[in-house]
Amino acid sequence: MANSKISIKKRSDLIFDIMNTTILTIGFLLVFYPLLYVVSCSFSDTKNVVSGRVWLFPMGFTLEGYTTVFESKYIWTGYLNTIFYTITGTSINLFMTLIAAYPLARKNFFGKNLIMFFFVFTMFFNGGMIPTFLLVKDLGLYNTRWALILPGAMAVWFVIIAKTYIQTNIHDSLLESAKLDGCDDFRFFVKIVLPLCKPILAVLALYYGVGHWNEFFSALIYLRSSELYPLQIILRDILVLNQFDYTMTMNVEEAVQKELLAELLKYSLIVVSTLPVVIVYPFVQKYFVKGVMIGAIKG
Repeated sequence: MANSKISIKKRSDLIFDIMNTTILTIGFLLVFYPLLYVVSCSFSDTKNVVSGRVWLFPMGFTLEGYTTVFESKYIWTGYLNTIFYTITGTSINLFMTLIAAYPLARKNFFGKNLIMFFFVFTMFFNGGMIPTFLLVKDLGLYNTRWALILPGAMAVWFVIIAKTYIQTNIHDSLLESAKLDGCDDFRFFVKIVLPLCKPILAVLALYYGVGHWNEFFSALIYLRSSELYPLQIILRDILVLNQFDYTMTMNVEEAVQKELLAELLKYSLIVVSTLPVVIVYPFVQKYFVKGVMIGAIKG
């Protein structure tokens, strides 16, 4: 009887493992195939891409799309702008988030509940797009790089995650011991809190960084100078705007070649714009899982 129960349990576990593996495999293929298709198209001859011959691996290998990407001053300007927005914006985001989260995590901080209420209130109610635009314009940030950085300098949700992480992992007894050794609050924050917050810092840096790297809508609203455009706006121009007015300035054959190049260029630019995030993610993955689980569930 006992052996039959064990065999039934093993059979149910086997069925669960098979179903779980099947579902995860299907999910992986649904996510991986579009990525593989884009990469294959970026290395394929444009005629094969347009005719639909490319569906798995490159056909008619070519680097023309990548050559055009790296030779374009317009694209390089957008790339450098995006790097600036990502590095500068993420640094400011981390600084603002931690200096807000650490005091709120201290039990003896006066008025923390009221401050937390105002923070959370902004998650559900805000002035709206037009008042925000007017505020950015009145502050002199319109059509400047800071219009994409300062209005979103701190996300309340990430403050809550960082606050919970600090409460869970940095106990008040640690601060008391440090003060007995003559450590003040500032040195305690820099020398002890920051090193212990590496996992949650990696999580926040990844979230903030990807947000800045993919920034599109704010740039579309607050920027008018093409010299300030991030890479996503450049990609939008190629995908949407680069399909018009070819026949107005060139003959039919040149227009066709130009449009074929634009078709190849969009795949190459998608790969180039996505590659940095794909490269960085494996290095922060171990911190990412730990930081999310501890910072968001415990407490």
